[in-house]
Amino acid sequence: MQSQGFPDTGGVTETGGRVEMGATAAEAVEQYEPVLDATLAYARRHDYIGPDYGDGMSSQLLQALPVENRVLNLVVQETVKRTPVDVRPLFRVECKRNYKGAALFAMANRNYQQLATQDIADRSVADLPFDPEGEANRLVDWLVDERITDYSGFCGGHRHPIQHLHTKGVPSDPDIVSTAYAVRAFLQAARTDDAEEYADLARTAVDFLVEDLNYREVETGAKVDYHMNHPDDSYTINAAAIGAHMLVDLYDYFGDEEYRERATKILDHIATAQTDIGGWPYRLPASASHLSMDSHHNGFVIEAFQHYRDVLGSDRYADTLDTALEFYREDLFDLDGAPNFDEENAYPRDIHASTQGILVFTKEGELELAERILRWVLANLQVEGEEGRYYYRKYRHHTKRVTLMRWCQGWMSYAMSEFLLAVASADTDVRTSTVVNSSATEMEAEAQALAQPTTDGGHPPNDTRSGCDDETDPQS
Repeated sequence: MQSQGFPDTGGVTETGGRVEMGATAAEAVEQYEPVLDATLAYARRHDYIGPDYGDGMSSQLLQALPVENRVLNLVVQETVKRTPVDVRPLFRVECKRNYKGAALFAMANRNYQQLATQDIADRSVADLPFDPEGEANRLVDWLVDERITDYSGFCGGHRHPIQHLHTKGVPSDPDIVSTAYAVRAFLQAARTDDAEEYADLARTAVDFLVEDLNYREVETGAKVDYHMNHPDDSYTINAAAIGAHMLVDLYDYFGDEEYRERATKILDHIATAQTDIGGWPYRLPASASHLSMDSHHNGFVIEAFQHYRDVLGSDRYADTLDTALEFYREDLFDLDGAPNFDEENAYPRDIHASTQGILVFTKEGELELAERILRWVLANLQVEGEEGRYYYRKYRHHTKRVTLMRWCQGWMSYAMSEFLLAVASADTDVRTSTVVNSSATEMEAEAQALAQPTTDGGHPPNDTRSGCDDETDPQS
């Protein structure tokens, strides 16, 4: 069934328990590369600056008050984050370029450049409508300039103040998530541009992780803190997994056995925390967070185990990964590619859950499933009449019509670029992937359900912006 607003990719047929997509790699690039074009173009028009998930504390009205009050901070921050409509203009929230978002855009631009050099769709670098390498270099240099100093090594952080339940985070507080994605962008730049200064800077992030984020060995492996203000009575699993991913990235580049050993110990501990159904709660103990086994944070954990397997060629976590992927496919995504919020709730359906699914299944070689998720996003969260711009969340009865620069645009550009590179690099002329539910009835249902468009219109609201042109996301 062809959905509205994007091209059909051809029929889906079952062949010996595998799904074969009726499009060549060139056809797939031709279909989705214009969407990637538009997604990056939207970000460039706004200079990669926009609303963010956790930016409510940057309200100019709040900052103008003569008093500092934790409860008031939480009320404003959560009101901006959770209201059905975008109230940032009302609260005069200042838009900033997100640190992690800049890393995502840098990597997406460089992936876009690589797509052009592969000449899959009769297109060369000279034909590109902009200079993706120049954009990537500009963003990477910005990451260097805007890093947080006075710590043991390279680090970055969220650029808005954040009110936690018991403490307040400030823009000068670094965290492992922002740092790790910048490290990925630096290593990508070092590889493609032969710019060793980026790799040398990235390498010092190990000192930040070990010294400032309290890397410590425990009975089942090792632990590391998410950020400097993390409570002592809980542990954020996905942040530690992202830290382990960073150590594997650096091991892959430098070959230092210390990085591999530390990553292994962190992942050993995370593997022991896996639940019987295959997922991980947001924090340990699970009661320490309102989040359960939500989709995109579980995707981060799975991606870290995948990366360890792929870089080291190791089956150390094969059982952990198999169980996790089964849970991820079966419980956190519907047959039509729609993301579920967690193991018990379908809604809200978050674009970040979709993009992380695209990344996980692309890395797993399940390109048909990755494409199915992509098609669902284009049908349900892409702004009608504005290709390449996306809304943040779809609820049961309404869509949150806000575009977060990192959460929506950054993740979509990065996920699409990784997917297209994988398609372009496929050895065969058609894309194939193993499916979990391969009976004829289920396959027919999947094909018919692909990317059903939303019923609430998806039209942008008629609003007046103040300083920002869209909405934004939290730290993860």
